[in-house]
Amino acid sequence: MTALTDNERVEQANTTFYEAMERGDLDSLSGLWLDDDDEISCVHPGWPVLTGRGDVLRSYALIMANTEYIQFFLTDVTVSVAADTALVTCTENILSGGPAEESGELGPLVGQLVVATNVFRRTPEGWKLWSHHGSPVLTETDDEPDDETPA
Repeated sequence: MTALTDNERVEQANTTFYEAMERGDLDSLSGLWLDDDDEISCVHPGWPVLTGRGDVLRSYALIMANTEYIQFFLTDVTVSVAADTALVTCTENILSGGPAEESGELGPLVGQLVVATNVFRRTPEGWKLWSHHGSPVLTETDDEPDDETPA
């Protein structure tokens, strides 16, 4: 059996990050981030920059507490490794559901596209997240005026 390349290990760490989110497993997710409190950062779509381990992990706890269901379908994944730093870019095709309705059924499912950049650093324990930045992909809707419509 051949050893995994750095690119494969980073891609594996990236996948593990999204799997922990899907399971709502804050303990596993916490273990994927660097321990350096002041160095890590995170930008969720529509949120300000969060800096420091405490603020970043609280944000994930809040998201998990208010999301009944979430699933990530990652596309356009690219991995670049330079020495002890790795950059992953991808498109998060997200399907999520809000809190249960009065009947106990899952709330309406919502789809969202987010482009993400995840930066990892090599540690003795493996590749750890240093930064996550997610930005929403704006899509056209039928409600937008057509450029060819007379004024």
